[in-house]
Amino acid sequence: MFNTTVKNLLNEAAEERTDLFLIDLTIGGDNAINIIIDGDTGVTVEDCMFVSRAIENNLDREEVDFSLEVASAGAAAPLTLPRQFKKNIGRTLEVKTQTETIEADLIDATQESVNLEWKVREAKPVGKGKVTVQKKATIAYSDIVEAKVMIKF
Repeated sequence: MFNTTVKNLLNEAAEERTDLFLIDLTIGGDNAINIIIDGDTGVTVEDCMFVSRAIENNLDREEVDFSLEVASAGAAAPLTLPRQFKKNIGRTLEVKTQTETIEADLIDATQESVNLEWKVREAKPVGKGKVTVQKKATIAYSDIVEAKVMIKF
């Protein structure tokens, strides 16, 4: 019942703030609530406070003792939802599949797959030396083992 109440409160908060979305929700056996959120334009401290208040202000600590932690996904966290990929169009990703790891620019993201572009040096078809080749790939989310935004300074 406690889990259902928390999920319902979280859904209500998401309806009020459609720019925010849930990445992960865990509720431990000791009623430790951990929520990880992301947003279409990032997540601020105020966004975390909004979600925290939406949960905490509607639960009675006299009935159930709980702890609550709300955090953003973080810059180094793997992308897991199509919505996260869409917000990172134009950025460079490191995408791992079962067979390879690609560092590529995210060109587009649909509900089923991502479109990537990258340059690679390959041996010339004729003669010695190498040539730079532009590669493109469409990779289904189901084929992605892990994808992270490459942070460049």
